[in-house]
Formats: sequence, C-alpha cells, structure tokens
Amino acid sequence: MTHEAQSGNLRLGGLGSSAMAIGAIVGLGGLAATIGLDGVGGSAGFWKSYLLAYMIALAICQGALFFVMLQHITKSGWSVTVRRPAEAIASNLQWMWLLFVPILVLVWTGKGAVLFEWCNTDYMHGDHVLEGKIGYLNPTFWSIRAIVYLGVWALLAKFYRSQSVAQDADGDIRRTLRMQWWAPIGIILYALTQTFASIDWIMAIQPKWFSTMFGVYWFTVSCTGFFAAIIVLLAVLRGCGYGRGSFTVEHFHDLGKLLFAFGVVFWAYIGFSQYMLIWYANIPIETEWFVPRQLGPWFWVSWLLILGHFALPFVLLITRWTKRFRNILVLIALWMVAMFIVDVYWLIMPMVPEAALAEATSWDQLQSEVTAGTLTLGWNPSILNLTAVLGSLGLVVCGTFFFLRQASLAPTSDPRLSEAVAFENF
Repeated sequence: MTHEAQSGNLRLGGLGSSAMAIGAIVGLGGLAATIGLDGVGGSAGFWKSYLLAYMIALAICQGALFFVMLQHITKSGWSVTVRRPAEAIASNLQWMWLLFVPILVLVWTGKGAVLFEWCNTDYMHGDHVLEGKIGYLNPTFWSIRAIVYLGVWALLAKFYRSQSVAQDADGDIRRTLRMQWWAPIGIILYALTQTFASIDWIMAIQPKWFSTMFGVYWFTVSCTGFFAAIIVLLAVLRGCGYGRGSFTVEHFHDLGKLLFAFGVVFWAYIGFSQYMLIWYANIPIETEWFVPRQLGPWFWVSWLLILGHFALPFVLLITRWTKRFRNILVLIALWMVAMFIVDVYWLIMPMVPEAALAEATSWDQLQSEVTAGTLTLGWNPSILNLTAVLGSLGLVVCGTFFFLRQASLAPTSDPRLSEAVAFENF
C-alpha cells in the first residue's frame, strides 16, 4: 500500500480552494447572467433554461449517489479509493434542494403553467385523459412529492458521506457494515424517487404523454453524466499531483467499462426499446412526444445522439486499450459529458402545440409547416441555455471540492482499502 493511500492527511489544500473559487464564480456568475439577460417575470425561455440546468446538475449527483450505494451493496473493494470523490459529488444533494425552491415557488404562486401546462386548471378540464390525472398532477401533491424526493436524496448522501468520513477517525468496521446494511433500502428509495421525479419534472412537461420506460431512461442519463464526470475529475486530481497512488490505470479502466456499459450500451438499449414500442403501437397520445424530435432541427439533434452518444463511443470504448490510456479516456469522457448535456436538452426543450397535432392530416403537412416557419417546435437555442448550464455545473464543482477539502482523498480506515490499492484488471 502506498504512503499516499495510507495518509489520513491527504487533502487538497490550495487546489480545493482554487477549484471552489472558480466554481463559485462560474456558478453564481452564470445564474446571475441568466437572470440579468431575461429576468424571471413569467418568461418560458428563462424557466426552461433553469429547469434544464438544474436537471443536468442533479443527474450527475444522482448518478454519484447510485454509484456509492452500489459499491456498498456489492461489497466492492476495487472502488474504495474512487468512492470518496463520488461521495463528494453526491454530497451536493444536501444543498441542491435550494436550487429547486424557485420552481416550487413558481408552481405554488400559480405561475407554474409557464413550465408545466397542467398547472393551468382550465387546460386540465374538458379532456378525459387529463381529468384522470388531476389527482396526481396538482400543485399540492406535486410539491409534497418534490420535497420527499429532495429530502430522501439529501439524507442518503449525508448518511454515506458522514459514515465514511467518521470511519477515517475511529476506524470502526461497524460503519462499513452499517453502510452495507442500509444500501439495499437506499437503492430502493433511490429508484422510486428518481423515477417519479423524472416523471414529475420532465415527462409532465407534456402531461398527456406517458411512457413506462421513462424513469429507466433518466437513470441511464444520470449514469452517463456521473461516470463521464468522475473520469474527468479523477484525471484533474491526478494531473495536479493528487491521488496518484489511489487512482491508477486500473481504476480508470473500470470506470471506462462502467461508462461504456451504462452510458453507451444500456442507454441505447433503453432509448431504442422506448422508441420501438411507441413506434410499433403508433398510438397518437404516445407518438406525440417523438413528433417534434423528428422534425426540423430536432431531427438532426436526434441523429447526433444516435451517432455521438452511441455509435462513436461504442467503437471507441469497446476495446480495453482506450480505457487504459488515461488521456484518451478523458477525451472520450469529455465528449460524453457534452452528449449527456445534449440529451437532457433533447428531453426538455422540444414541444409541438397540441392544436397543430390535432389539425394535421399527414406527416408531410407538419414538415411543410415547420419549413414555412408557421409551426414552432420549441427550438430556441439561446445564451440563457449556456449561462444557466454553466452556472449549475459551476456550483456543483464548487460544492464537490468543498466536500473533498473536508476529509482525506482516500477512505484511510476502510477495511478494503488495501484491495483497492492493489487492484488489477485481468
């Protein structure tokens, strides 16, 4: 075992402070710029950008929480040194509820229709499909569920972080057993809350549409964001001289395999399965979600995801060699971060007015209306999207390095630490 891995004083120091400062400047500056450029007075563009940014940041942290609990439930030894940075990313869930408060206030003050059309009571009445959902899609119940989701994530993140850090000081093996015991329960709570949150916060943007696979799709999105992000984070730490005995080529290799499995193969499998079932059934209330994503500029975004999120990284990551050359793997991970952001954008932004769908007699008619500019699809890339996303990611970077600075970079008293340091792929 290396001295570095054993040292309980392995802290980030100046790097952590600098990263926190940069993250805070970018984060607060990005959000301030977003507000300054558009304001918050009922602008659909602002709130769509804000939701986009929040869900991107949230997905990365959700993926980190899943990874931490997965390592405990499987009693993994190889990942012990990687787990502490993952705990730091997941720990952002302890404060990220603050960023959701503006959306809660928007819904509670009766202005939520700018994001969620179901907040308009007139819209919900007169349609038997929507009337059947009123008991679920109403401001009170929706807000209660949101508070429960955010609370569960914050408590789980705090529990695993606090137990892990406390073990550094007392070396109590019972903390490892405690985290393992709670992992199955935590995974179940995580699966339920993440699934319903994706339904409430993304799928409900179009309240008539539904998909039984959407929650699983969002799970793959969060895994993509996290595994790509942690590869970049560990590479930055190593590049600055930290964790060289803790984050070896073997750990990068395994993280590359997880990125390939969850972020490429499983993502494509779930995405295709959802599309294939809806295409085969050809039921209008289901196909309406895919209509805008196959028209106009969204058609090319869809192809970008097929090629850039699946085909290209599949070819690059299927061999072990790209996963063992850190610089190449980091470039692939950065590309996957970009594709992850595009994917969330593709989930949230497109929209076809229901009246246009109801009046259309053919696909060609819709295409001609899009070409003529008489039919909008929610395609409105703006500086707001960029500033909001930079703001949310900046705050996550700041929060991550804040938590990394508070403890050793490696869980120094974990009983499986030696297994992680000596780990080798075969």
